[in-house]
Amino acid sequence: MAIKEYPFYLKTTVVLFGLILLVYVLAQLEDILVPLAFAGFLSVLLNPLANRFQKMGLSHFLAIMLAILVAALGVAGVFYFLSSQIAGFGESLPMLKEKFGVITHDLKALIAQTFNVPVAKQERMISDALNNSQTLLGGALGGLLGVLSVVFLLPVYIFLLMYYKTLILNFLYEVFAEENSKKVGEVLKETKGAIQSYIVGLLIELIIVAALNSAALLLLGVKYALLIGVIGAILNLIPYLGGIIAIALPVLMATVTKDGYTTQLGVLGAYIAIQFIDNNILVPRIVSSKVQINALISIIVVLLGNMLWGVSGMFLSIPFIAVIKIVFDRINSLKPWGKLLGDTIPTKHMGQIWSKPKKEAVGIK
Repeated sequence: MAIKEYPFYLKTTVVLFGLILLVYVLAQLEDILVPLAFAGFLSVLLNPLANRFQKMGLSHFLAIMLAILVAALGVAGVFYFLSSQIAGFGESLPMLKEKFGVITHDLKALIAQTFNVPVAKQERMISDALNNSQTLLGGALGGLLGVLSVVFLLPVYIFLLMYYKTLILNFLYEVFAEENSKKVGEVLKETKGAIQSYIVGLLIELIIVAALNSAALLLLGVKYALLIGVIGAILNLIPYLGGIIAIALPVLMATVTKDGYTTQLGVLGAYIAIQFIDNNILVPRIVSSKVQINALISIIVVLLGNMLWGVSGMFLSIPFIAVIKIVFDRINSLKPWGKLLGDTIPTKHMGQIWSKPKKEAVGIK
């Protein structure tokens, strides 16, 4: 019986509506899927530690609980450090606010003199911009509440995913035909390795970048160098966009606390050098080499992740697209999409290869 071939425009329309429906479902189920996605990645990361505890004689339950406790203590240590630094920052906040007000007043006067825009009109424009940004602030608050819900749900999800790991793996094997079990095993193995090496690489990169940022700011005499350096390293985890935002913090602090522009120029030079080291040495060698996503796709998926799930979506976008690439590379019909996501650039495009004239066959007389 012949299989009916549908027109291209009809298949494209069906695929488009399917994608729209998928995005709608993902957006509506954000509060459930975001903590579940983070828990999935973190449970893969903590699984080797739980296995090691289990080999030491602990039960499956206790091994998982101890692995989660170790991770929680590490996160608590980071938050304790940041809170102690923020407490000192809060004491200087009135002085910084006063200095910032003086700088803002001088800047308004300079704009009025240079561009002939009255101060009153500038203040009215700022007021209008603040009023129009209420929706954005509401979205940011919603994003913050979403992050808090992730924090509270994460331990529960991580424990359950690790506890039922064997059940989930058996389901993934059984849901596909037996002849595909080898491919399923390869996809699961590569996915686990990519997630583990990617997250561990990010943590190592975070520590190194935080140390470099803090050292540079301390040498330049910027106040609260440790706090700003660590926050900048955390923002740097957002691919391509976080590093740009991180530069603004020390520049603003130097502007408020110091006279002249020497320190600001020093901060810009130091951060550009750190970004160069990060992008050309740390990321290629420390962050997972298995997550080979090209820069164009990385920027696009980070922006799409922000539109879909906010800050959480920006963090999840790269490992998520890396998992999709691993699956695409294992399915023949989807291999072109896997190549599109990757960072391997071919020397010639297929049109040049296909358009080469074939050599004429030499006939035998």
